[in-house]
Amino acid sequence: MARALTPIRILAVDDHPVLREGIAALITRHPDMSLVGEAASAQEAIGQYRSVHPDVTLMDIQMPEGSGINAIVEIRSEFPAAKIIVLTTYSGDVLANRALKAGACGYLLKGAVRKELIETIRQVHSGARRIDPDVAVALASHLNDGGLSVREAEVLTLVASGKSNKVVAGNLGLSEETIKGYLKSIMVKLGANDRTHAVTLAQRRGIIEL
Repeated sequence: MARALTPIRILAVDDHPVLREGIAALITRHPDMSLVGEAASAQEAIGQYRSVHPDVTLMDIQMPEGSGINAIVEIRSEFPAAKIIVLTTYSGDVLANRALKAGACGYLLKGAVRKELIETIRQVHSGARRIDPDVAVALASHLNDGGLSVREAEVLTLVASGKSNKVVAGNLGLSEETIKGYLKSIMVKLGANDRTHAVTLAQRRGIIEL
């Protein structure tokens, strides 16, 4: 008589209870999977991982008490073999690249959870990597981009909050001409028509978060 397979043990991390409930409902339909823990924040996720030692963790990015990416870094530093799938609404290449560099094995958009989650869990558990096709295209299309420097991202974040060049300069202890120079460089790097367009593109790609 064949021995029953041990279910894949899953930890679901998201600050929205409705999403966690939806994930739980999906998982319970599949006998090869078991939801062994839930968390609503990055810090809670780290504690739950230490407690339940899941086979696969589903991780949101934006949550209270720190980002999901920081949680991935901390979990992977303590448990290098941890298999983590990011579940997010953000398809930006920069954010995806940060998550993958932090150690995520998968990157799935929440809109595709119902159709793709179960197979993604199985593939990641088996040792494969899985990235949402739209995110993979975005990553490939910006593969050779230099990206914004830390200072440029800082300037653009302040601009995105509605501050004028003069106020941005005062906040950063720089001259207004220097800020203008940064904005010119930012627009060239992003292929933006103006500062508003630059903010939109940077948010879409996950370069800045508001």
